[in-house]
Amino acid sequence: MSNFHVVSGAGDKLDMPMIRTISTSDVFDALRQGAADFWEKPSHYAMLVLIYPVIGIVLTVRMNGYHTWPLLYPLIGGFALIGPFAALGLYEISRRREQGLDTSWHHAFDALRSPAIGSIAALGAMLLVLFTLWLTSAQALYESMFGSSPPRTLPALFGQVLGEPAGMSLLIIGSALGALFALVTLCTTVIAFPLLLDRDVGAYVAVETSFRAVLRNPVPLLVWGIIVGAGLFLGSLPLFVGLAVVIPIFGHATWHLYRKLVEPASAIRGL
Repeated sequence: MSNFHVVSGAGDKLDMPMIRTISTSDVFDALRQGAADFWEKPSHYAMLVLIYPVIGIVLTVRMNGYHTWPLLYPLIGGFALIGPFAALGLYEISRRREQGLDTSWHHAFDALRSPAIGSIAALGAMLLVLFTLWLTSAQALYESMFGSSPPRTLPALFGQVLGEPAGMSLLIIGSALGALFALVTLCTTVIAFPLLLDRDVGAYVAVETSFRAVLRNPVPLLVWGIIVGAGLFLGSLPLFVGLAVVIPIFGHATWHLYRKLVEPASAIRGL
């Protein structure tokens, strides 16, 4: 356990990566590279084709049984909050493909043996807290406008939101609140997890580097955030089936975006 560390990296001093300036075209290039990684061996993700429809069916049944339909939209939006952690194995596959190593599906689990697993787990816990706060805030917002008795069916929810005066306010305020949570996630983790897989810099440096990347490249990374948010939302609509394609592409693209944003350690150290 002497080598276990979370906040700081493995070295005696903080390793502060250098940030590059990128353009919007780099964002779309990262997406193209991510799609190429996905299409190289799309069979890797066959299990996702089964997992996400099952998730959708289970959520639908539970919401219908417990009358929690108002949380449907927040849950769909919540994928943008937990996505950076959920795609951990995809970063590892892209890293191995970049280095010409074997990219068999089981190597996705190599991320769990990373020296930075403590820092990765800490950031994952942070995203889980954000996700929980988002759901709690969304529920509180709904109850402040419509009371604590939710509609019993999905059509009834649509009728309530679209047909009552408070419905538009709920959509506008809820979307703004969700955008705020998504912005916090973008600023703190846009490249944090790929960085930790590549270099054991610690959770603090990973978050700080993500902040610096956003501050130096606000427009390209805002475009990235909008694309990811819209893609996850659209992929969630047909019982989450579309996420079987959307999540892998975005996961792989995040690795390539990281490569475009951060100077390699070898370039800094003159290796």
